[in-house]
Amino acid sequence: MTDKRDSHFYENDAALIDAMLEGDSTAFETAVALYHPKMVTIAKAIIGEAFAEEIAQDAWMSAIRSLSEFAGRSSLNTWLIQITANAAKTRLRRENRRVSLDENWQEKETADRFDHTGHWQEPVSQWELETPEAILANDQLSDIISKTFDQLPPQQQAVLSLYDLEGESMSEICNILDLSASNARVLLHRARSAIQQKIAQYQDND
Repeated sequence: MTDKRDSHFYENDAALIDAMLEGDSTAFETAVALYHPKMVTIAKAIIGEAFAEEIAQDAWMSAIRSLSEFAGRSSLNTWLIQITANAAKTRLRRENRRVSLDENWQEKETADRFDHTGHWQEPVSQWELETPEAILANDQLSDIISKTFDQLPPQQQAVLSLYDLEGESMSEICNILDLSASNARVLLHRARSAIQQKIAQYQDND
């Protein structure tokens, strides 16, 4: 028997949304399982861990109230991310403070990575991996990648997730997270490098 909490049970966003509008509790469970972790990651990147879960829950409440008005001009995932980002930014303004989430951030390092035109001195490191399917098939390696990701600073998690996993453009990521293009690229570079290092260690010891 098919478990309705499997995202594949709902053919697309429209089917999932229709089910939620009909009050299908399983559809809500499916949506939360799919999107809540990403929403918390975005909230952490903007306002910090202390408020992230609360922000994500507030975003869900806003989304549920507005669900009938969702026009489908973007994916459900993108819509929820935008709601979360807006909620986090509003809360940040209310707290009247800026949260620095990457204590090792060095503006000098950012400057050193770019030339006078604003382009990379060296390009952002690319993934030198097997296919994603091959990585996921290796349970031990997949576990290492997951643990490494969880240990990254929140802004690195958010940029990596949005760019490499969600396929968002760099300009959209900068808009969502209120980052400059140079900062976003450095965060992506750091996140990729950290994961690549763990993969290399695993392969060397294999």
